[in-house]
Amino acid sequence: MRLLLVRHGETPSNVDRLLDTAVPGPGLTQLGERQAAALPEALADEDIDALYASTLVRTRLTAAPLAAAHGLDILVRDGIREIAAGDLELLPGDSRRGERYMRTVFAWAAGDVRLVMPGGESGSEFLERYDAVVAEAAASGARTVALVSHGAAIRTWTAARALNVDVPFAAAHPLANTGVIVLDGSPSDGFKALTWAGATVAPAGEGGPAGEPIDPAGRSDDLRGPRP
Repeated sequence: MRLLLVRHGETPSNVDRLLDTAVPGPGLTQLGERQAAALPEALADEDIDALYASTLVRTRLTAAPLAAAHGLDILVRDGIREIAAGDLELLPGDSRRGERYMRTVFAWAAGDVRLVMPGGESGSEFLERYDAVVAEAAASGARTVALVSHGAAIRTWTAARALNVDVPFAAAHPLANTGVIVLDGSPSDGFKALTWAGATVAPAGEGGPAGEPIDPAGRSDDLRGPRP
């Protein structure tokens, strides 16, 4: 299965750099609407057979132009919603407390799945729900599937499940609004990331197409302002 993980278009909370993860969440800004409208052309070479979106409004609005272009229904699944910020909800992502959000999710991707987001879910709970939607898509028989999801969720799942993406790479490479990660594989055999925001992904441990690695303290540019 070819799997396209698409981040939603820009929201007002993205502009304000807030950890806004609750359902149903905000809609798109005018820029976000233009980003969504541009997706069919950006993905014109992809023969998308199935299209999923999360239960948050912003992903369904982002998926709508793709659905219209391909004549597909949008399959709404809670499993691919953003990682719940819990007690950190609506904090600035670049605040001292807000930075804990990205530190926690990347700890999950590194294997510490028992760690719990303050007032939220554990890594095992997040991965289980996201895995379930990917498994459903794979079982459908669709050859190319697009999942319109969220920045932290996409990067965390990819770092945890893609055989050639490690945590330093994912931490050093924020995904812009309507950015796309393309993977190939299956739940049983594993996935390999082919491209990340249009750039070819190098094997894990060999760096990546661009960006700086996180420092020994585990900080990256993205820790100073995650935008779910």
